[in-house]
Amino acid sequence: MLICKQSANLTEAIKQSKTIKQIHQVHAQVISRGLLSLYPSSSFLLTNILHSFTSLLSPPPPLPPPPPLSSLSIRYATAVFDNIKNPSTFCYNTIIRAHTLLSFPLNALLFFTQMRRLSVPPDAHTFPFALKACAQHRSVSLARTLHGQSFKFGFSADIYVVNCLISVYSVSGRIHDGYQVFYEIPYRDVVSYNALIDGYVKAGETGIARELFDKMPIRDAVSWGTLVAGYTKMNQFKEAIELFDQMIPSEVCPDNIALVSALSACAQLGELEKGKAIHNYIERNGIRKDAFLSTSLVDLYAKCGCILTAKEIFDSSPEKALFTWNAMLTGLAMHGDAHLLLDYFSRMVKARVQPDGVTLLAVLVGCSHAGFVKEAIQLFEDMETVYAVPRELKHYGCMADLLGRAGLIREAMGMIEKMPVGGDVFVWGGLLSGCRIHGNVEIATKAAEHVMEMKPEDGGVYSMLAEIYANAERWDDLANVRRLRDSVKAKKNAGCSLVQLNGDVHEFVAGDTLHPQTDDIYLALNGIGQHQLESLLTF
Repeated sequence: MLICKQSANLTEAIKQSKTIKQIHQVHAQVISRGLLSLYPSSSFLLTNILHSFTSLLSPPPPLPPPPPLSSLSIRYATAVFDNIKNPSTFCYNTIIRAHTLLSFPLNALLFFTQMRRLSVPPDAHTFPFALKACAQHRSVSLARTLHGQSFKFGFSADIYVVNCLISVYSVSGRIHDGYQVFYEIPYRDVVSYNALIDGYVKAGETGIARELFDKMPIRDAVSWGTLVAGYTKMNQFKEAIELFDQMIPSEVCPDNIALVSALSACAQLGELEKGKAIHNYIERNGIRKDAFLSTSLVDLYAKCGCILTAKEIFDSSPEKALFTWNAMLTGLAMHGDAHLLLDYFSRMVKARVQPDGVTLLAVLVGCSHAGFVKEAIQLFEDMETVYAVPRELKHYGCMADLLGRAGLIREAMGMIEKMPVGGDVFVWGGLLSGCRIHGNVEIATKAAEHVMEMKPEDGGVYSMLAEIYANAERWDDLANVRRLRDSVKAKKNAGCSLVQLNGDVHEFVAGDTLHPQTDDIYLALNGIGQHQLESLLTF
């Protein structure tokens, strides 16, 4: 009777535990009082410990690999499970859920396999947990097996099982199978629609996703956010902003996915005023700015020319992930503030944030624009030895451009010759640009030959080489380049710029006359040019 009272008291203590530390303390009491040797009390206590412990777990950040704390937690949960004699369906569900939650899908599926091998019957909770593990593992064959078993055990019409089936088929690229499941079920809830919309978005079928979205009887924040994110991912920025604008009056509060995606669309289009409106919405509604939201705001203001605002948001952000630092560094590089860029990079290293290829590319670009040759060379040399970041073609391309601009043409050529892989268009193009500035015809010819070989249709390289030959008065070579350009029918991409005025965005393409106020614009430009000429003559 004493043992029963102890078990009952400890069971109550387990249920009242609010932290993992308290769970561990109760578990220690179970061991110290010798209750693990008693059956069935031991299994009952361990089952409660396992359930309470896993209920306190949180999913890891969406960045692989799982953090060490997740590995420790899953080892503890597995050790508790292994000590339960004859674990029930509930126990298996709990351990499968824990492995899925902490992103250990293969182990979750192994527990499901063990469960079936021991003839422990699954229930309506088993299949959703196991199917989520299939989705994480991207295992279509196992998903099909579970689909068949769910049908066998009578759960083919269970809405939770069906929604997980739609989801796993969608994320695994089997969108048609997901649609088939969706089409065959008698009842669909908002999760069913969201899962299928997400599948079409991942497949790049935003048109079909929109048709499905428009047919939904009820929409939640996930419905809106998934489609807004899909539009942004597919570079349909105008559609993303228009849909977000429709969401606000619908009285559905946008989640961070919708907010981040809308801000990203604004940044890409240069829609500063719209981005400011979204920022004001965030502040007005007291929405917590996590690392993703802070990064989007920094990126928006940096790309729209408001680097001081971007800096203020960054400095006040309580959460600074690697991508937040990268957004700030990239913004500073774009604005040519190399001194501040190097200062922020130093702060990042002191904060023990491990840089990646994007980080170092941003710093190299900033140094290139500012002419900080010595600093860039040192950083490039330290990439692999100090920062453990492998050099990629984009880093070599930036260094070729920097060395070329500085007149270190031979050094740039030497670096390219020592590359572990052959240079690409950007590497040779960067060197060619430097040759144009400093008139190095010999190396310019070699660089241009490489670019023409890799991208013969690029008209820019022919124009650049022709300019170099003209400046050197090599008229025969100039004529040959022009004939070669005409023979391959090379095309030069026209430059494009966007100007926002009174809330309207005006697009201009080099050489076009499509704008309704073209005549007035050219009249104003010619007037400015005439004024500048008169000023020079007067001077």
